[in-house]
Amino acid sequence: MLPQYERLVDGAASDTGPGGYAGSGTGGGVGSLRRSKFRVRFGRLAVATVMLPVAGFLFCVIWSLLYNFEQANATHCLVYNFLPSLSAAIGNYQPQRFVWQFSVLFHAPFRYAIAFLYKNHHLTLLSRKHRKEWAYLACILNIIELSSLVGLSLWTSSNNYEIHKICFSAFVICSIIYMYLVVLINRLTRTEELLTLAERKSLRYKRRLLLLNVASIMFAVYFFVRHNNHCEPGIYSLFALSEYVFVYSNIGFHMTAYWDFINAHVYFHWRTGIHFSAV
Repeated sequence: MLPQYERLVDGAASDTGPGGYAGSGTGGGVGSLRRSKFRVRFGRLAVATVMLPVAGFLFCVIWSLLYNFEQANATHCLVYNFLPSLSAAIGNYQPQRFVWQFSVLFHAPFRYAIAFLYKNHHLTLLSRKHRKEWAYLACILNIIELSSLVGLSLWTSSNNYEIHKICFSAFVICSIIYMYLVVLINRLTRTEELLTLAERKSLRYKRRLLLLNVASIMFAVYFFVRHNNHCEPGIYSLFALSEYVFVYSNIGFHMTAYWDFINAHVYFHWRTGIHFSAV
């Protein structure tokens, strides 16, 4: 269902055929990929990329608890809390801010590339359903989600609250809609009995992580409102914990790309650039 070879970076025309796919010409494009200077399994690269924000966020929370406990847990209610909010953990203090921004900015280019790979993947799935606009919509939502994540990381709640709030809202809304749309596309275009083991696992985890993601943001809203209305000890920390679940369920959903492209490889050739191969 995936393109055999897809160009991620334009290279020499001699190694590409019509449509920009490496290996589609007559000059041995596939052979040039096989002789690439660098070749890595897509799954390993995907896991390494996703682990950047996973580890970065975990570091920010732990460092805030160890060295900025009082400040990070302080709210207008002046009651005891034991976990800092997402915004406080990643953006209010150093070195947390630097670590989080580095992890997000470093993994973002690969995530943008995956967004376009998924666009082609969804176009293939939807080709017989005459719903190709869904593939483009999913790609746009994915790009807005990632761009909002970059935005809320660069403009923190402490230095520009309004931009941070807009980016955070866009991130939450677009991520939930994107996740639901991806699950819907797979539900409408795939038959359970015809899926491979990896595809079944991917779809199963997508459904579960979507439900967990929606539930966590609903709990976050509830605890946030309750904290502001009643100023009870520990409630703001439950809001923060709900944010953590939201973040990690979102990361987990994107990590299912490991199973969607389980046989894929990423190639680098000194002359033609970076290529994606489905085999």
